[in-house]
Amino acid sequence: MSILIKNGNIITATDNYVADIFIEGETISAIGKNLQVKADKEIDATGKLVFPGGIDPHVHLDMPFMGTYSSDNYETGTRAALFGGTTSVIDFVLQTQGKSLQSALQEWQGRSNNNCVGDYSFHMAVTDFNENTKKEIRHFIEEEGITSFKTFMAYKGALMIDDRQMIGLMQEVKKHGGLINVHSTNGDMIDFLIAKHKAEGKLSPLYHYLSQPEVTEAEASGRFVDMANYTGCPGYIVHLTCEGALNAVRNATKRNQKVFVETCIQYLLIDASLYEKEDGAKWVMSPPLREKKDQVTLWAGINQGIVNVVATDHCPFMWEQKLMGKDDFSKIPNGHPAIENRMELLFSEGVNKGKITLNKYVEVACTNAAKIFGMFPQKGTIAVGSDADIVIFDAKEKHTLSASTHHMNVDYSGYEGWEVTGKVKTVLLRGQIAIENNECKIEKGFGKFIKRNKVNSKI
Repeated sequence: MSILIKNGNIITATDNYVADIFIEGETISAIGKNLQVKADKEIDATGKLVFPGGIDPHVHLDMPFMGTYSSDNYETGTRAALFGGTTSVIDFVLQTQGKSLQSALQEWQGRSNNNCVGDYSFHMAVTDFNENTKKEIRHFIEEEGITSFKTFMAYKGALMIDDRQMIGLMQEVKKHGGLINVHSTNGDMIDFLIAKHKAEGKLSPLYHYLSQPEVTEAEASGRFVDMANYTGCPGYIVHLTCEGALNAVRNATKRNQKVFVETCIQYLLIDASLYEKEDGAKWVMSPPLREKKDQVTLWAGINQGIVNVVATDHCPFMWEQKLMGKDDFSKIPNGHPAIENRMELLFSEGVNKGKITLNKYVEVACTNAAKIFGMFPQKGTIAVGSDADIVIFDAKEKHTLSASTHHMNVDYSGYEGWEVTGKVKTVLLRGQIAIENNECKIEKGFGKFIKRNKVNSKI
C-alpha cells in the first residue's frame, strides 16, 4: 500500500514548510515539492497542517485500582487516542510488592496483547526494589525494550518506595542506560493530612485537594532532583503541576543538571475551583488540580524548555465508579479522561491563543517523548525512514467537546461543552489510514508493541 499526501503544511519540532509526503508500506519514503510518483491512494492536504502522530507517554488503561479497573481498556483507549491524533501511548506496568517485575509484565501483557488499535509501549513501575528486582533491570532494558522505570514517593503500603530503595534503583538503572520516572509527592505528609481531614469530618472532594498542598509536591520534587543528581541517573518527573515543584527543577539547572519534566493538559487548562462543584469528584486525580498561577508557570516552563512533555495521565472511571467516594474523598478512584482531547486542546488553547508556537506544540506533544523514551526517529517526527504516523489537521474548524461524541469509554467529559478551534481530520498509523471521516478504519490488534532504545538524556 502506498499513499501520497499532497500539499500539506508540514510541521515538525523544527520545521514549517509545504510539501508532499510519499509513504510506502509502514514508513515515509520521500518528502518533497510536487513529487512525481504513483500511489495507491492520494490525499489532498492543501490548507491543512500535517503533524507527526502524537505520543502520550502517560496513560493507565485497564488498570486495577481500589477493587475496580480504569474504564478504558487497551482497545477503547488506544482507539480514542487515535481519534484525537495520538498514535502511540506508553502505559505503566505496576509491580505487586513481593512479586517479580516479570510477573507484572505478564499480567499486563495478558490485557494488552492483540487488543491495541494504536501503538503502545510500557514503563515498569517498581514498587519493591530488592536484590531479586535489581537483577531484572538489565533484562528489561536490553531484552524487553522497556527502558524507563517509575517510582512512587506516595501511596505507602501499596506503591511507595523509600529513599534507600530509590537510590539503589537509580544506580542500577543508570548502569544499564535507563531512566527513572517519578510520582513526586510527599506520601507521609499527604497521609497525615488525609487522616486529619477525615477525623474532622471533612469528606468532600475539596479535601482531596487540601490534603495535597503545593508543598507536598515541591518538597518531593526537590528531594528526587537531589537524589538523581547524586547518582547521575537520568530523571523524569511525571505530571508536574505547580510552581514550587517546577522551581525545584529550575534550581537544579544552576548546577547544570538536566531533569525532564512532564505536565498534563488538565494542569494547563483547569484549576482547583472545580473541587467545590457538586460533581467535583470528576476531577479527583493525584496530584490534584492547582491554582491559576500554576498554569502561568507551566506555560512559561514549556516556552523556557523546562517542561518537556504534555501528556494526560489518562485514567478514566465511570461516574458510578467515582461515586464509590461520595461520602469519603479518599475512596474516590483517582483519574481523569483526556487521551482523546490532548492534541486538540493543546492546539486550541496553546497555539491558537498565542501561548506556544506550532513547532513547540509538536515538540511537547510528539517529539520530546519519542526522544526521551527511545523511540526517535522511528516515532515523533516526519522524516524519510520514520514510521508513517501522521495527523492531518484543520486548524480552523471549530467543534465542541462532549461525552456524547467522544470515543473514550467514560460517561462524562472533564471538558463538557468546551469549544475548541482545530480538528483532527485524518490519522495514519504506520502507513495505514486509521481515522478518516470520523471513523476508525483499523481493528484491535493492529497496534504494535514498540521496543525502545536506551535513554537519550541529552535532548
